[in-house]
Amino acid sequence: MFMRATLALFALAIVLCGVTVARARQSAPAELRYESGSRLVLPDNYREWAWVSSGLGMVYEGEAQRPGRPPVFTNVFVNPSSHRAFLETGRWPDRTVFILEFRASQTAGSINTAGHYQGALLSVEAEVKDARFPDGWAFYNFGGGASMQTTTAPIEDPARCVECHTKHTAVERTFVQFYPTLFEAARKHGTLKPGF
Repeated sequence: MFMRATLALFALAIVLCGVTVARARQSAPAELRYESGSRLVLPDNYREWAWVSSGLGMVYEGEAQRPGRPPVFTNVFVNPSSHRAFLETGRWPDRTVFILEFRASQTAGSINTAGHYQGALLSVEAEVKDARFPDGWAFYNFGGGASMQTTTAPIEDPARCVECHTKHTAVERTFVQFYPTLFEAARKHGTLKPGF
């Protein structure tokens, strides 16, 4: 009798573990998903990913300042598993996804009397580390506004992106120098490029 009860409890535990794993797989969103080969699917929940930094009015080398126009906010998110891996190793694992979100800045609203806060979504871009690509990385532009896409192909001529992300980044092809907690992790693990 005791043996039968023990076996029944053991079988029940196995079934419950299987149900828990199945539910976890169903509820865990795919961090990197493609359609038709290399068309990246914009994750619905990217704003729940690890937020690594925001910038306001950043202008990069070779770009012009936008005179008379309010500065734009940029928010950078990275998929959670890659964020954890980077904190542990200072390196980005394969299948890392960065989402770069551009938002309008506003100055007047509600009780705000000075400074800037984030407004409408202007556009979304992505950078993906994936060994399937010849260069190991790919860049995507989902556009914005009414023409924003939920899936998009890699940028056809990424030469300018590749050049900038090779010459000016602190770790691999990423601007870790602008992400304070990740910069410290890279320093700790000794993965910063020379000069940083």
